[in-house]
Amino acid sequence: MRRAPAFRPDWSEEPPPAGSFRAIFKYGHPSGFKHPSDAWYAMLKADFGLTDEDFRARRNEGREAVVLTRPPVLDARQVADLTAIVGPHNVARDEFTRARYAHGKTTEEMMELSCGVVREIADLVIHPRHKEDVRRIVAFCHAEKIPVYVFAGGSSVTLGLRPVRGGITLVMGTHMNRFLELNEDNQTARVQPGILGPAYEEALNQAPERFRARRRYTGGHFPQSFEYSTVGGWVVTLGSGQASTYYGDAGDLVVSQEYVTPAGDFKTLEFPATATGPKINDLMKGSEGCFGVLVEVTMRVYRHMPANRRHFSFMFPTWLAAVEASREIAQGEFGRPAVYRISDPEETDRGLKLYGMPNLVDRFLRKRGFEPWQRCLCLGSVEGDRDYTRLVKRKIRRIARRYGAVYLGGYGSRKWARTRFREPYMREDLNDFGITIDTLETAVTWDRLMDLHRGVRNYIKNRPQTICMAHASHFYPQGTNLYFIFVGRFANVDDYRVFQAGIIDRIQRRGGSLSHHHGVGRLMAPWMEAHLGSFQMAVLRAVKNHFDPHHIMNPGGQLGLDLDPQQRRTP
Repeated sequence: MRRAPAFRPDWSEEPPPAGSFRAIFKYGHPSGFKHPSDAWYAMLKADFGLTDEDFRARRNEGREAVVLTRPPVLDARQVADLTAIVGPHNVARDEFTRARYAHGKTTEEMMELSCGVVREIADLVIHPRHKEDVRRIVAFCHAEKIPVYVFAGGSSVTLGLRPVRGGITLVMGTHMNRFLELNEDNQTARVQPGILGPAYEEALNQAPERFRARRRYTGGHFPQSFEYSTVGGWVVTLGSGQASTYYGDAGDLVVSQEYVTPAGDFKTLEFPATATGPKINDLMKGSEGCFGVLVEVTMRVYRHMPANRRHFSFMFPTWLAAVEASREIAQGEFGRPAVYRISDPEETDRGLKLYGMPNLVDRFLRKRGFEPWQRCLCLGSVEGDRDYTRLVKRKIRRIARRYGAVYLGGYGSRKWARTRFREPYMREDLNDFGITIDTLETAVTWDRLMDLHRGVRNYIKNRPQTICMAHASHFYPQGTNLYFIFVGRFANVDDYRVFQAGIIDRIQRRGGSLSHHHGVGRLMAPWMEAHLGSFQMAVLRAVKNHFDPHHIMNPGGQLGLDLDPQQRRTP
């Protein structure tokens, strides 16, 4: 007798209807999907005490059309003057467009939109054609005291795009997305801020064909949002890519920037290094649209040598062994891997289920003493010159062996690399059945890492039926980052907000930074005063007052610059 096929949830394969709430919050391509594996589905049922019946009907999908009754509050003269700058085809005032460009990709926004809730929207959405448009728009809004918000790729996970005080949203990716210049002598690329990651990387990889260059290049910056984030977004949020241990974070890659601000326009100098006082170039990195609008940026680029890439993976016996080996590798002075990740025991075992580890491998590891819920997976790769990659991989293997690791070859790393940009697609699948998955990340020094990991995990795991996975994926001689992934079921968005705030509190109290690479936005803003201290915040506010005297640039709490005292978190 044939066995009946195993039940699988009806994961959605339908693109969101045009003009719907789901069209706003769905991650990635409208027709792009990546569903939980059968093993993950079984794990979710077991962890949350669910049955197949709980997965028979999707709910709160947000497929309804966005219908709001919020007419723009700008007067007719203001609308006409702004429209005259860019032309009527580059101005939108319909409610779906205004709602679309008022949201990023936070879990909070997804939970609200899936229930038909829209909070703040701009009065107008404007698509500037070039930097002269931006100059005229910002000058007009400065004179009229109209708030200005900036939208790039829309992948923000920090509530960084909400037009809290109405006004206008500038969409930088529609027209200002060109690759302007490759300077092969200086090994730099000058681009407009709205160019998406794949277009930027493709132009560099194809430099001989496109620019008659002598070599092929890479930007070296590959965040998980790579396909749907922009170069400008990377810079103004101080993002990190998955190969940043070698290439550097977005801030390390910036050579110079050009800004339009309410107080005036400027371009920073392109010298590789200067000793001419504090660098305005550094001050503008991570400014998140609060000081002005980034209109051009010059980035460092690197020689593209994929033939020399060497993959590796290890299994460490414990989290402590993985951390100590990784610190030795980061401080080893022999070079750095490009990708390097260590997963804690929970992420290791749940991740192995997600990727479908063969039973043969599991039996081999157990026989060698690598027990479930203790062992820790390491994945990585080395890039650069052929001799360099050989040396660095050999040194890493030697250190890993010293800390008890077993070498697993390069298969695991290659498999991870093939799907690394697809993982966020699962969040809508889970949300359709009342399960929430989200992340929070922090930078931490080596001497505080174990305590912070333990403290945050304890808080998350003390909530019944909650999954907590963590990994470190950006390494420095002085420390690393911890990236927490948590999965649970929440009664409503307010229940979720309280829990999320508790995690941020624990990160702050255990000595972690508020953010390692996602930026601040309005999500982390209440903790900024406690994190940086009132003196440093006063410096940032003084800079804000200089560039933006009327406080029109991204107001409403961004970076914590204009929060009311009662909204701020205490240490």
